[in-house]
Amino acid sequence: MRADRLLSILMLLQARGRMTAGQLAAELEVSPRTIYRDIDALCISGVPIYADRGRDGGYALLDSYRTSLTGLNESEVRALFMLSIPSPLRELGVGGELEAALRKLVAALPAARREDERRVRERFYLDARWWFQGGEPVPHLATVHEAVWQDRRLEVRYRLRVGHVLDVEQRVAPYGLVAKAGVWYVVYAYRERVRALRVSDLSHARVLEGGFRRPDGFDLAAFWEAWCARVEGDRPVYQVRARVAPHIAADLAWYLGEGRYRAVLSSPPQPEAGGWITVEWAFESLEEARSRLLALGGAVEVLAPLALRRSMEDYGRQIVSRYRPNTDPA
Repeated sequence: MRADRLLSILMLLQARGRMTAGQLAAELEVSPRTIYRDIDALCISGVPIYADRGRDGGYALLDSYRTSLTGLNESEVRALFMLSIPSPLRELGVGGELEAALRKLVAALPAARREDERRVRERFYLDARWWFQGGEPVPHLATVHEAVWQDRRLEVRYRLRVGHVLDVEQRVAPYGLVAKAGVWYVVYAYRERVRALRVSDLSHARVLEGGFRRPDGFDLAAFWEAWCARVEGDRPVYQVRARVAPHIAADLAWYLGEGRYRAVLSSPPQPEAGGWITVEWAFESLEEARSRLLALGGAVEVLAPLALRRSMEDYGRQIVSRYRPNTDPA
């Protein structure tokens, strides 16, 4: 605690200039006598603090010492303060601590660099969430975080859907927490196999008494990158070949979602067919392809596979039948 208090004294003197022992004591909630001892300790360690006696006196740092507290240049300060407090850290309960750490860092900067920090805050803000991505409840995040930090075993329960619903209860070794696009995952070992599970899927979590030994050389970032690549590589692929009208060809990414459903041009526009373009897509299933392509109405024609073409035709007939003039609602 004393080391933290000594650093706080440095930050306060850096940010506010001259302060009396009484002001420092009130700020740090200690006695003035404790402040006197702390000032002596800082001076012995080489920190250039000088004292002015008298009514308006107090302690202050030599101006030449101010820049040596961080050594950050203008570009480094600008890059650092472009970082906003991400919502996953607030969910984890450490947003306040990070804000406090950044305030201490600002206090350690010379006046010119503190102006850079203000300018960055006014001009840049980073938001890591996708559009329309509401926050999902993670009531067990704090429990998982405690187990991860203390290397304690964790009892978890979650629901597994494998053709039927199955409630699974396991005692696992939680290696780490990962936030991907605002969604929390726990990386854990069960029966010597390392896996990842969405924290919001947990219906129960309890920290156990027993600890575990983290394997030597385990790299959380490397595991996560490999796991994501494996998940994306193992995703079912349903190939679709279709023709699209020229007036929507340039906006296919907007219609179908640029990240997941990128259309691949397989032939140039065909003048004899009114300029329609043949493209290929990769979806996860027939049902997903059908729901996505139905939204394009008559601006798309499925060429293959035949099962999807027949299904689109069947849905189209059902829609036409529903909206015939003689079926107007009463």
